[in-house]
Amino acid sequence: MNQEHFDIMKNKDGFVAALDQSGGSTPTALENYGITEDQYANDDEMFDLVHEMRTRIITSPAFTSDKIIGTILFEHTMNNKIEGQYTGEYLADKGIVPFIKVDQGLAAEENGVQLMKPMPGLDNLLKQSKEQSMFGTKMRSNILSYNEEGIDAVVEQQFQVAQEIIDAGLVPIVEPEVNIYAEDKEQIEAYLNDAIKKHLDELADDDYVMLKLTIPTEANTYQELTEHPQVIRVVALSGGYETEEANEKLSHNKDVIASFSRALTQDLSVDQSDEEFNEKLQEAVDAIYDASVNKK
Repeated sequence: MNQEHFDIMKNKDGFVAALDQSGGSTPTALENYGITEDQYANDDEMFDLVHEMRTRIITSPAFTSDKIIGTILFEHTMNNKIEGQYTGEYLADKGIVPFIKVDQGLAAEENGVQLMKPMPGLDNLLKQSKEQSMFGTKMRSNILSYNEEGIDAVVEQQFQVAQEIIDAGLVPIVEPEVNIYAEDKEQIEAYLNDAIKKHLDELADDDYVMLKLTIPTEANTYQELTEHPQVIRVVALSGGYETEEANEKLSHNKDVIASFSRALTQDLSVDQSDEEFNEKLQEAVDAIYDASVNKK
């Protein structure tokens, strides 16, 4: 484990930028950016376009380690270069800790949840990620309704894979997302808090994870998780909330910082001049940083 990166993620003020849209979500990310599906002919062209978008974000003067302490990448981004450097190395040189999304998407809903699909190539991806300067990983499950059996299965799977990632020398971001439209969202979050804590208590003293959780309905629901000795940091996903609402909700949760995707990039467009693009990105960065650091 990179001790410098550990210290940044543990102690530095800031937030984590999520730029990890994969094959399934990339068309939506490009459409939001102003690039429609009729503007590319195949996946290779699509991924080249999204890499151009991410390069524009990462090389912007608004994207610095002053306020952004980590960035989550998609495998394609990790394996591509920015200004002659692999993306992870480029970020690390900027003082920003790089992470890699490792899950292969979600399985069909069962017991009110979507587990992660099998990851047959995980060992190779983890080895490659270490070679590409990644500090950690991220993997997402989805909780849609209150079902204890389903929630237990999500947390069990997350921590089972997390242990493999820890054993490979990386820090896993465990992400059991709670759908923001779930009818029993608050009840789900209370149960999820307890389920996560049980697994955290079973980790060895030198095994560490991060948690990426939906901003809870009841502020500070996850406070004891932020204080757990095996947790480096708790970060929050925006989950579909617009930037302003996500920031407002986040600001009421002590010791939880942002790891936003849509809320970071929603006002960016391919048609903007560099000046306008950088200005919009700076506004988003400043607002998300403020909600992460200055609590109400």
